[in-house]
Parts: sequence; C-alpha cells; structure tokens
Amino acid sequence: MAQDGAHHHGDRTTTPPPPLPHQRPPGRTSGVPVFDLPAWASAPRPEAEPGIYRLGYRQVDPERAEAAQVAAWPLLLRAAINALVGWFAYLYGTQLLTYVLVWFGGQMGIGPLASPSESEAMFTLLVANAFVIGVAIKLFGRMGRWPEVWRRYVAPLLSRTVTQEERAEEGAAAVEAVRQLDPWAGLRQGGAAAAAGRLDGEAVGDVDYVRIQRAWESAQADPVFVPAFVEQVAARGAAAFAHPSEARELPGRAERHDLLLRQVCLGTSQDVPKNPLPHRAAGFALDPAVLGTSLLAVGPAGTGKTARLARPVAEALCLQALAGTACAVVIGAGDADLGPDGWYDVVIAPGDPASVYGLDLYGAARDPDEAAARLAEALLPDELTARAESARTALQQVVGPFHAAHRRYPGVRELRALLGGEPDALAALVKALGAAGRLGAYERDLEHRERQRGRADDPGALLADRLALLDRPAFEGAFATDGTGRPPFAMRVLDHPLRVRVKLPERSHPEAARMLSRLVVGQFVQAAGAREDHSLFAGLVVDDASAALDAATVRGVQRMRGANAGAVLLLRTLVDLPEALRAPLFGAVGCRMAFPGIAPWDGRLFSEAWGTHLVQETAVTHTPDTSGGVIRRAGRLGRKALSGTTAQTESVTTRDVERLRWSPSDLAHALPAGHAVVSLTAVSGEQVPPLLVDLRG
Repeated sequence: MAQDGAHHHGDRTTTPPPPLPHQRPPGRTSGVPVFDLPAWASAPRPEAEPGIYRLGYRQVDPERAEAAQVAAWPLLLRAAINALVGWFAYLYGTQLLTYVLVWFGGQMGIGPLASPSESEAMFTLLVANAFVIGVAIKLFGRMGRWPEVWRRYVAPLLSRTVTQEERAEEGAAAVEAVRQLDPWAGLRQGGAAAAAGRLDGEAVGDVDYVRIQRAWESAQADPVFVPAFVEQVAARGAAAFAHPSEARELPGRAERHDLLLRQVCLGTSQDVPKNPLPHRAAGFALDPAVLGTSLLAVGPAGTGKTARLARPVAEALCLQALAGTACAVVIGAGDADLGPDGWYDVVIAPGDPASVYGLDLYGAARDPDEAAARLAEALLPDELTARAESARTALQQVVGPFHAAHRRYPGVRELRALLGGEPDALAALVKALGAAGRLGAYERDLEHRERQRGRADDPGALLADRLALLDRPAFEGAFATDGTGRPPFAMRVLDHPLRVRVKLPERSHPEAARMLSRLVVGQFVQAAGAREDHSLFAGLVVDDASAALDAATVRGVQRMRGANAGAVLLLRTLVDLPEALRAPLFGAVGCRMAFPGIAPWDGRLFSEAWGTHLVQETAVTHTPDTSGGVIRRAGRLGRKALSGTTAQTESVTTRDVERLRWSPSDLAHALPAGHAVVSLTAVSGEQVPPLLVDLRG
C-alpha cells in the first residue's frame, strides 16, 4: 500500500402486503442464481418520509387507519343497529314519499302522478323506492361504518370462499409481468445494447447492478465514454467496474438492504399512538440522507447498540463502497462485533503483530501546523484541555522544523525526543535545517522550545509523556513515517470507495486506545470536510465514542452535513463526556437514539431535545348535586339513606395541553428490551419526531 493509503488488492390493515422480491443474492441453489434482478429492480418504492424502508412500503390511508382503530364488537353492533333502523326508515320512508306524491298529484294536480298511465305510475314508484334506499344506505351506512365492515370481514370472506384460485392466478400473473421488465432498458436505449446483451446472460447481484448503473450514468454525461463502457462490460460482464478489491459481495451479509435507495432496514416502527401515522408498522431504515446529519446513540452495554445499529450500518456502508457510492471508516475495540475482516480493504490493528497496515498520525493534515494541532488535541486527556493551546504551539514548534528539514513528519520516538528537549535530537535537527537552507525560518521556534525546556509548565514534557504510551514495543512499526514500518494508512483518501476498520487495543493499552480513537475520529472529520470530490458518501461508525470527542470534533461533525459525510456515534452514557460537550453534541447531530435502560439524567437531555407537543386532555369533575326543589332534594336524601352514596353531577372538560413527547422517566424505565426511541433529521431539513422502533427483527 502506498503512503497515501491507496489499496492494492399504518396502522396495520387487514390486507396483507405483497411479497417482496429477494433483497440480496443469498447464494446459489443447484448452480442456479436465486436473486431475481428484474423483480427487485422494478419493485415499488413509493415516496415516503425519512426513516421508512421504501421497498414494498404501502402508504397508509388516514381515514382507513382511523376506522381500523374501532374494536370488532362495537363496530358490528353499530352496523347492525344502523341496518335495523335503516330498514324501518326504508319501509316508512317509502310509504311517506308515495303518499306525498299521490296527494300532490290527486289534490294539487302537480307532480309525476298528476295524470299518470299505469307504466308511468309504476316507474315513479320504483324511482321513489330507489331514492329512499339510496338515502338510507348513504345515511345509515356512514353512521354504521358499513364500508369498514365490508373491508374487514365480508371482502376477505368472499375472497377465501369464492375467488381464492383466481386471485392466486392474478398474483402470479402480476409477478410474472414484473419479471418480464427489462432492468437494462436504459443501456439498450442509450446505445449500449451489446453490453445489455452480455449482462442478460450473467448472474447479476444488487451490488453489481447499482455499480454498473452508476458507471452508465457517468458514461452518459459524455458520449465519448459510451464505447469504453460497452467494451468494459463486454469484456468482464457483471464484474465490470468492480471495486479495487475485486469483491462483489460481503461474506456473511445478514441485513435487509435496498442498494437502489441505499437503505438498510434496522427494524419496525411500532403501531402505537406516539408514532406518526405513516410510520406505524412500517420498516425503519437509515440511509445517507439521514446519516448525513450524524446519529448519536446512547444506551448501556448489552442493549444492542453494536449488534442492532453499528454492525448493520457498517455492513450497509461496506456494500455501498463495493457499489462505488460510499467509503466507510469503522472504529471499535478489537473484539467488537463490527463484521469480519473480509468486509474491509484496510484493517489497522495497533498492538497486533499480525496487522498488515499502520496508521499515519498526521494523515488528514494539509500542512505541518494543522497536523501538529490535531495530534496535540488527540494526545491531551480531557482534564488537561485547558492547556490545549500551549500544547499545540509546542508541537508546532518541532513538527514544522522537522518537516522542513527532512520532507517528512517525525516518528513517535523522534517526536518524543524533540519534545523532551534531548540535546542530541535538537542538534541534529538544527544541522538538518542548515543543510536544507531553512534554519533562518525556524530558528526562533527552536530557541523558544529550548527556553521552555526544564520549566515546570513545559507542555513539551507533558506531550512527551503522553507519546510514551505509543512508544511501546507492541506498537513497533505501527506509526512509522520513514518507510521502515508497516504501510501507513492516511485518512486523506476518503474520495476513494475504501472500507477501513480500525481495531483499538482497549484491553492491553486502554489509554493509548483512547488517544488513537480521538486521533482517527478527528482526522476523519478533517478529511471529510477537506475533500474536493463529494460524490461519495463518507460514513464513520464509532462503537464507543466516549474518548473520541472533543470540542473541535463536535464542531466538525456539524460541518459534515454539507460535505456528504456523516457519523454514527455510540455512547454508554453521556456522563462519559465532559459536561461542556454534552449540549453542543446534541445540537451538532441531527439524529438521536435512546436505548432501554439509559439513566434519567441522560433521558433528560433527550427529552429536552425532542420537546413537547399538543395533546388533548380530558378532565372529569364530580360535584354534589344541589339542584332542584323540595321533592328532588327529598329523593336524594332517601337515596343517600338507602345506598350510602351522595348524588353527584359530572362535568367533562377537554383542552389542548403541551406534554413531553418522551419523558425522562419513560425513556429510563418504560422502554421494552430490543426497542429504541429515535428521531431523525434529513440533510434537506425534513424532520421525523421520535419513533418507537423494534430492532429485534
């Protein structure tokens, strides 16, 4: 690998939803591909709010949803009563209308029965009967909710007893019609019929389809590239324009994905009144449109943050990288279940002798001063952030001169020696600067560093002590800058569809892991905002972000919205963060997720961020009845003597009041296991209020 990090190798209704096509190539059965590309590519994906899994989604009719809330026996009782009353209304209404028509015709000489023939009279009476029947059905059918009874009970019964076979045949015909649709129609119409013909005869998965379609869209931007596109597809078929790793699928892929919309389905929004109507019983999904505002998830260990959020999102980003639409950086402990190493192109595991790649400690910087500033912020612990400015200056005073003298950045041991003020290291640096003709530019920095040496408040000694945590035998060659160690990965390559996994040595070197976590996250934020090409979505997943965040990173997370980048940050509790960072972090992210068992003080921040909404509150007041005269009062006295209860009047008051969407107590104690409450904000600004989501299936 090169120094820059390049890679070698609705409410529920009674009508069931239609069966979905295969959503991924699950493999082969007897050598025959089971992925149905035409059905998958042409499956319905209606427009929907953010957070809804659109593949196979059926929009909810609000009127039907409201009617479906009525229980069965009250619905049927009301329908029967209205049918009985409607029957009597028809009988007596027909007689009344007939009498009125006859009276007006005989007495007044006006109307259709003034001087009718027998056929005309019969026709008039039939029309009168039809009119009364229509009025009765319209009036009493509406009050009795007969359409809902038909939809719930009569129509399904008729479907099962009369038309089951025909409906099955119609459904099979519809599925067959969908399969006849041509997924490569755009290629044929655009002059790439030869490429489409080659693809017709191959097993094409969803990753292949999205990748080839993206290449075709790029080729259409300039007709000159169309022949090259056809040549590539004709030569390689479904493997055309493959990822640099030549991988076309992830091993052990398990989640539901729709790569056409770049969605991953995490669970199901619950059918409860707290959830907005369009989301109820619909699939819950994340995509770059909402991940672009970043997501903060808080919950204790064991609640499913890694297995039900971090791993599925990492899987989705890796698939999108294979399709050429994203790049992924996933950070977590070495034993965190964030997918096998086969998912990733670059696996960085400091402290593991078997690790192939190292880490460039200055990887996202555009100049030495920026590199030194980011490294200083990562080295300092939270309790010493007040000395961050002096630490940045001290590091810049040695990194800049070293880079000017040697045209590279110092390694960990070299940097530690310079910060510690070792005479031999400083003398060698002065000599190298003189040989390079740059001593005059950096002489004042070196003199200032020399004056600081030995003082009690020297930030260089503090930084040298912190660097000693990385200058361990276990990290030998992991951070080399002179070409003698492992090939270092540099974060500035986020404009390529790379998949990167950083394994932190949390068990063997916990403090070093904290520093590396903060360094890598800070580099990602820097690199994502500095990219010139924003066509790829840059996704970051941090399994434990408690040590990875500082004030500069929080500000950078907010700026990533406009850079087509986003982060998924997982925390066990907000108490792990400095108090000064908690409110800014909540304001910087657009999506917030609370898991069961969070502490009430954590729930308070979520509750405040989600705010209040108007609800109808009904108050019932009972007061002693003192109305009426002597007789009524005597009756009430007798009733009290016999029953022991006082007669009361009841008054009902309904008003709109503001209530918290989710109270801290509800979040801490009322969430069921396997569920979460999540609010979303899209990059476009569209917001989704908190949803109760079941993440178990």
